[in-house]
This record gives sequence, C-alpha cells and structure tokens, in this order.
Amino acid sequence: MSATPTQEPSFRESVDLMFTRAVALMDLSPGLEEKIRVCNATYTVRFGVRLRGGIQTFTGYRSVHSEHMEPVKGGIRFAPNVHQDEVEALAALMTYKCALVEAPFGGSKGGLRIDPRQYDERELELITRRFAYELCKRDLIHPSQNVPAPDMGTGEREMAWIADQYARMNTTDINAKACVTGKPLNAGGIAGRVEATGRGVQYALQEFFRHPEDIAKAGLSGKLDGKTVIVQGLGNVGYHAAKFLSEEDGCRVTGVIEWDGAVTDPAGIDIEELRQWIVANGGVTGYPKGAVTKDGDAVLEEPCDILVPAALEGVINLSNAHRIQAPLIIEAANGPITAGADEILREKGAVIIPDMYANAGGVTVSYFEWVKNLSHIRFGRMQRRQEESRHQLVVDELERISESLGKTWTLSPDFKQKYLRGAGELELVRSGLDDTMRIAYQSMREVWHGREDVSDLRTAAYLVSIGKVAASYRAKGL
Repeated sequence: MSATPTQEPSFRESVDLMFTRAVALMDLSPGLEEKIRVCNATYTVRFGVRLRGGIQTFTGYRSVHSEHMEPVKGGIRFAPNVHQDEVEALAALMTYKCALVEAPFGGSKGGLRIDPRQYDERELELITRRFAYELCKRDLIHPSQNVPAPDMGTGEREMAWIADQYARMNTTDINAKACVTGKPLNAGGIAGRVEATGRGVQYALQEFFRHPEDIAKAGLSGKLDGKTVIVQGLGNVGYHAAKFLSEEDGCRVTGVIEWDGAVTDPAGIDIEELRQWIVANGGVTGYPKGAVTKDGDAVLEEPCDILVPAALEGVINLSNAHRIQAPLIIEAANGPITAGADEILREKGAVIIPDMYANAGGVTVSYFEWVKNLSHIRFGRMQRRQEESRHQLVVDELERISESLGKTWTLSPDFKQKYLRGAGELELVRSGLDDTMRIAYQSMREVWHGREDVSDLRTAAYLVSIGKVAASYRAKGL
C-alpha cells in the first residue's frame, strides 16, 4: 500500500480523534469521558520457546480497554508488526462495537508479534500454547473475565489450542470451552462462526439498501442487486462478504485486491474460483481470468458502487482519499480509513458504513458461541423437531381441506420441504445475526437522521455506543 504522509494520525490517534468528535456532541462529565476513553490496562509478555535447536523469544500483548461489562471480548492477531498502540486501539473499537450491537462484553484485544508463515504447524502450536499459558495464569484468558477470538493470522486451529491449554490448567472448570470463541465445531464451536464477519457485512448492506433515503445519500438508487463491488483483501472476511454478495444478492465483484496485486473483470469475478487460486498459489499473480495488475493501490481508486476494504487498517489515508471514487464504503476491516481520510471522503459526499458496525458479525456470533458453551447444549436441539411437527399439522390440514372441497391441488414439494424443516443451529445463528445487524443499523440511523449536528454514520455509531457504555458506568455508581 502507499506510504502514508508524516502528518497522518496513527491508528490509535484516529480512534481517539473520532471518539473526541463524537463526545463533543454529548453531555458527559469530563471524568466520565476520560474513563471511557482510556485503556484500563495492557499486559506485555515476553516468553521463550525452544525451537530449531535454540530459544526464540516472542513478544505478545493483551489489552483491556473497558470493563463496564465482563467478560471482556476481543481477538488475538498474529502479525509481524503488532505493537501496543495498535492493540489498544483495537481494544477500544471492541468496546464500542460490543456496545453498539448489544453484546454484553467489555472491549479487549490481543496480539503476538510473529509472522506465522515462517513456522510450521508444530512450531506454531508450541508458540500459541506458551502464549496462552502466559495469559491464562493471569486470568487474561478466562470464561468469565476475558474471552479471545480469532483475528488476523489466527483461526479455528489456534483457538482450539488455546481452549485446550486453558482446560489443561483448569481441570475442574466445567465452562472451560467458553474461555475462547471461534473454535472448530468439534471443539465446542458454533455453526456459522467462520463466515460470521463476512455474513455480517452482507446483512449490513442489505439493511442499508432497505432505506431509500440512505441509498440516495450515497448517490445511488435501486436495490443491492446489480451493484458493482471492489473488495480489498480476500481473507476470511473479504472472501465471505464477496461470495455472499455475488452469489446471493446479485452484486458484481469487478475488482479484488490482494497483497501481490489485483484482479479486475467488468463482467464479474468468480470469487470461489479466485479464492481457490489464491489458496493454491499464495496470491493473485498468474490468475488466468480477467486482468491481473501489480498495482493494487490503483484498483482501490477505480469506479464502483461499493468499496469493501477488508484487510489492514489505514489503507485509505491522506495520500489516496481524494482519488477514491466509490460513493459507498463499508469497512469490513478494523480502521481501514484514517481520521484524515474520513474527513476528505465525507466532504466528497461518500457514505461510510463504519467498522464498529460493519464487521460486528464476528463478535455477535462469538457471543452466541459463548452462550452455547455456558449452556452446554447446541441451539435448536430442544425445539427443532417440535417446530417440524407443528408445521406438518398445518400442511396436513391444508391438504385435507383441498380434498374435502374436491380440489386436486397439492403444495409444491419445494415449499413443503422448506416449510417443514425446523431451524437448526446454522439457521438460528444467521437469524440472530441478521436481527442484530438490523437493530444496530436502525439505532445508528435514528441518530444520523434525527440530529442536525450528526452528518455521518460513524459519528452516529460512536454516539450510540458511547451512550451505552456511559449508562453502564453510571449504573455502577460512577
């Protein structure tokens, strides 16, 4: 990505600037404002692991931004450039994100300074387990105090290792599986968690396009069907968002940007096919369909209806914001637009669906997984067959009435199959996520349209979330 100018605020400074912009419109006491702003604590750990005939030392972080609700929640990322400021900024975003979507958690975040591509699976397991041990023994991983999840560079595999490490250290904790979310299904995970953040991006856009007034603010018209989309980053989030938008909503993904370049095709890119190519080849280089360019930055600036930055923070900054042409940007990543770029884009009339809402699908489904682990029963197990039986009664009665009237019509097999099928865990998770994304958007929209001093969704999101955090602290007597 393009180098950011020296006057560009850091990621943490961007979060602080956006927070400041919002609280200026609120009636908070200076003390309460400062209490919400600051990070409660950050633990830095340096630990050694014997690898390759020697000892390698690693640096990791776990930051707790706000304990207005507990446990605190937030992912653990493995990346070579992880640092304390980044982790603290992400922890702050988690606080606001959880409050916005009404997940009953405080905000936290973790990071390990490591390039996971430089280690094999056995080595990564040793490193992950030792990092987890250092955090577990200080209750920085705990079902009722601090619950991590996957983030950049981690996934189901790492979460399973962490959960197992916690269980080994806490052999009598019946709720041990709830110490971390994003686990594989066979290790206490939940159906729909892998796709959750990308699915949440889809539901966010679907809700946006239910409101003609909002569509008009972005200078667009019509429905989601047929809209052109450019996606930056085809990792877990970008891949699922692009796949669902193209396969289920009729969008045309005309550009995909990856670390080694970009693929463009005005007719639309087959996301599944491109994903398989990237997995097999490590990047987009050599992809045989569409046009492949090394200059991914330039594709970010190409015309499209919807731009989906789904990788790193700060990719849209002071150096390129004035060249971004998309009228609607949805932040699938955390902090992809800097505070300076945000101002430029708003002045241009672009509508930005902010990260704390747009990518909240992950923490929402993590909440469902945590509840599942604590209740020790999968969703749907108690009621699914009862639903099917009740629906069967309706179908049987309709067919009986048709016979008594001498009619020969019957319900189509496709309808019967869909209607009779009771909701399993995946359907219930998707239903709960869709409901959460709709309600959260409407709470932002109410502020966006209801207050003359609020001109954008990001400020509206901060106002809603900070208001909820402040109410929690007041209830505690602060």
